[in-house]
Amino acid sequence: MIELMRTNDPVLISFVESLMRDAGIGFFVADQNMSIVEGSLGILPKRVMVERDREAEARRILVDAGISHEMKDRR
Repeated sequence: MIELMRTNDPVLISFVESLMRDAGIGFFVADQNMSIVEGSLGILPKRVMVERDREAEARRILVDAGISHEMKDRR
């Protein structure tokens, strides 16, 4: 899996989850349980991970949805 984006915004994460699910792209939201460490303050961002072989498709979906600025840059 590869990191597609990182955010603190639960609505954005939900939206991206929906987009990936609709496209049939396997994904995982990492760091969801970090609120225990941070005291539920929402400081630590969560990471949306997608299947490595579907990364380009996932990125196109975010571009089409108008949220490309939220994507993590490729390295």
